[in-house]
Amino acid sequence: MKVFTTKEALREYILPLKQSGKKTGFVPTMGALHDGHLALVKNSVENNDITVVSIFVNPTQFDNPDDLKKYPRDLETDIALLQTISPDILVFAPDAYNFYDGRIASQSFDFDGLEQVMEGKHRPGHFDGVGTVVKKLFEIVQPDTAYFGEKDFQQLQIIKKLVQKFSLPIQIVPVPIYRAADGLAMSSRNKRLTPMHRAAAPFIYQVLRQVSLLSQSQSFDKVRGFVTNVIAAHPLLELEYFEIANEDSLQSAKEKIAGNKYRGFIVVYAGDVRLIDNIEL
Repeated sequence: MKVFTTKEALREYILPLKQSGKKTGFVPTMGALHDGHLALVKNSVENNDITVVSIFVNPTQFDNPDDLKKYPRDLETDIALLQTISPDILVFAPDAYNFYDGRIASQSFDFDGLEQVMEGKHRPGHFDGVGTVVKKLFEIVQPDTAYFGEKDFQQLQIIKKLVQKFSLPIQIVPVPIYRAADGLAMSSRNKRLTPMHRAAAPFIYQVLRQVSLLSQSQSFDKVRGFVTNVIAAHPLLELEYFEIANEDSLQSAKEKIAGNKYRGFIVVYAGDVRLIDNIEL
């Protein structure tokens, strides 16, 4: 398996492959790979001649320095996991200095309001960081197709908007949320859960399943009230926010309108670990 630590080396290797007509799939990650990431990678390997997986903990998308410091990193284990899928995967694992040419900073983006709600509201500057790193990665890898998980649904919509706004010739492929057997959405942050909080965390998905059922007969405001109350009653979980939003605009939905698609979005703290999830309604 080839591992590249500089963008120059990766570009030099990929360019002749692309010129020969090879189709390139790309899976951007921050490492600490789990089965959810591997589902994205398998999708790419099955549908492309070349698959590039980036492993880069991007400092510009963390609004909390402590969260950045605690983010799990284990490149050796990540490479071993990718090896089980295909030895031909190309791994891009740069350091921040090389990636940002010595100036680690975000540029500002306008995603037509997608960046101002939910995660954008609670994590100021987060999506400027996401937009910056993904745009740079796209410029380096120049993929034909890129794969993103629906667990980060707001991020997925923003990446689609990024591709549209900059007229990038990249197909964005959404991949359904990959869950553990008990329903917990797979996340690198799950590794930081204490055994007690790991046992409690599947309750989040249980609540979302109730949301899906209740939304068929109850108003969205009543469903919001249900979530607030049931999480507040849990001794180990703390609700940061729950929102029901239009899938396309991500704007808060007050009532159901025929023909529109909606999702329930939730963020819960289990101890000091921030967990996000969502469900189609």
